[in-house]
Amino acid sequence: MDIIVTGSIAYDYLMRFPGHFSEYFIPDQLHHLSVSFLVEEMTKHQGGIAANIAYTMALLGLRPKLFGTVGRDFGDYRAWLDRAGVDTSTVRQLDDVFTASFFVNTDLDNNQIASFYSGAMAYAKNYYLADIYDGKPGMVIISPNDPQAMQNLAKECRERHIRFIYDPSQQVPRLSGEELYRDMQGAYAMVVNSYEAELICKKTEQTMEDLRRTIEILVITQGKRGATIYLNGDLIEVPAFPTDKIKDPTGGGDAFRAGLLRGIAADWPLKLAAEVGSLCATYVLENVGTQNHHFTRQDFVQRFRTEFDDAGLLDALIDPK
Repeated sequence: MDIIVTGSIAYDYLMRFPGHFSEYFIPDQLHHLSVSFLVEEMTKHQGGIAANIAYTMALLGLRPKLFGTVGRDFGDYRAWLDRAGVDTSTVRQLDDVFTASFFVNTDLDNNQIASFYSGAMAYAKNYYLADIYDGKPGMVIISPNDPQAMQNLAKECRERHIRFIYDPSQQVPRLSGEELYRDMQGAYAMVVNSYEAELICKKTEQTMEDLRRTIEILVITQGKRGATIYLNGDLIEVPAFPTDKIKDPTGGGDAFRAGLLRGIAADWPLKLAAEVGSLCATYVLENVGTQNHHFTRQDFVQRFRTEFDDAGLLDALIDPK
C-alpha cells in the first residue's frame, strides 16, 4: 500500500537557559519588553510532524512517501530520511527560502519561549497530490501544515475518493470551527489529543457523540493514560507502554500515529495497531529529539510482547512475505 504522509517538515533548535525567565520580566514594564538570554546549550534536530511520522513508519518496515515543501537547507535532512527508508521523491524543494524551523528556549523551571519560522512550509498550499502522484494512493494522512494546504488536501482526497486520516492536532487552535468541520468530512479516521478533541467540540459546536458519528474511527490520545478509540459505537482503551526512562515528551504523538498507520496498512485489528503506536511513542519519550530513536524490528516485537499479545501477527514485521 502506498501511503503519503503530508504536513510539516522542519528543523528543531532546542536551547537550554540555566536560569529562570520569571526573574527577567518586570510586570509594569512589559509594554516595552526587550530581553536577551545567554544560553549554554543548543542542539539541532530533524523535526516536523509529517517527517517524524514517516521516519518511524520506515523503522517499522514501510516506505512512506513524504509530501511537503522544504527550503534550500534541506540537503542533509533529505539524506537522513533517505537512509532511514523514507521516500523523499515527493518533497518539493524551494531554493529561495529556508526549511521551516522551530526555536525553543527552556529554563530551569521548564518554562519555554518559542518561535516558529514557517519558511518553505508557507508554500505548501500550492502543492497538490496530483502534482506528484498519477494514481490513487492507498492512504493519505493530513497532518499539521499550512492551513490552506490542509484544506486543499482534504478537498482533493474527497474529490478523488482517496482514503485519508485527518490529523489537525497542533493547528486546531488556529483553525476555525467551520474549517475543522468541513475538512473532517469524509475522513476515514481522525487522530487528536484529549485537549484538541474538546477544543474541536467547542469550535464546531458539536458534542463528543456528534464527533463519533461524523468520523468512522476517532482516536484520542491521552498522554500517560494511553489512547481511546471510538469505532462504530465501540470503545477501545489502549494503555501507554510503560517506561521509567522518559527524557522528553516531544514527538510521542507523531510516533503513535506511525504505529497506528503501520497496523492499518497491515489490516491488523485496530486495538493492536494502537498498541504498536503506544510502543513507538515510548521509544521517542526515552530520547531527546523526535527522530533520535532506533530499533530493529525484531527487538521491537520482543519488547512489544512483554506487555501486549499480538497473537503472532507481528511476525510479519520480522519476516515480511
